[in-house]
Amino acid sequence: MTVDEHTNAPAGRAARLRNHATSAGKEAGAATQKAGGALIEAVGNLADAAVDHVLLTDKRVTSAAEGKQLLAGGAEAEALVDKIQRVVVLAVPTIRVLVRGARFTRLPIGMIAASTFSVGIAVRTGVRELQVIASLVAYRLEQATGAPSEPALVKKLAVDLYLKPGRTPTLTDDKLRLARLTRKWVFSGVFGRETSKRAVKALDAAEKLDAREIAAQWNQTARR
Repeated sequence: MTVDEHTNAPAGRAARLRNHATSAGKEAGAATQKAGGALIEAVGNLADAAVDHVLLTDKRVTSAAEGKQLLAGGAEAEALVDKIQRVVVLAVPTIRVLVRGARFTRLPIGMIAASTFSVGIAVRTGVRELQVIASLVAYRLEQATGAPSEPALVKKLAVDLYLKPGRTPTLTDDKLRLARLTRKWVFSGVFGRETSKRAVKALDAAEKLDAREIAAQWNQTARR
């Protein structure tokens, strides 16, 4: 091997690893879309139930600081365990695609089982993060309007902030970004990606929302 070849070998391996990871991500995205119907519906049902559970209580997160403390205390989603398990079961085909795409890393045979377990933890943690964000959003809306918060608006804002905390939510429609939420939880579990930093940013963004203006925009959109 020449000096140049030896010098470029690590770079070549890194490029191959990136290509494999990109390919695995694309395959997983396609698998999520194919298997998507049931899986995304299950995630939607879970998100609905998670936020509804928050809104049915009198407890509210009143500040981003309080929300961060709650998240630091760990996940609590026992009431939603059946829906969480359904999401994990339906995510198994996507997990298999991701594991096959990562075979170049010489992972052990039990990787699918381990990844499925990790996805379960990611979904459970994600549900708790979404609930805390939704609770703060509901509090801000209720304080601004003096009326009970609209569940559909709370869900819309909570999911949008959770996925894109740096972007101001748009209220041109009431659709939830469920496909993106599904990918976020599945990918976070399989690849061991932390979601806590983004959840913290979402809480900060929720605290800065102009809740009165958002409620007015929502009402205008509903009338149209």
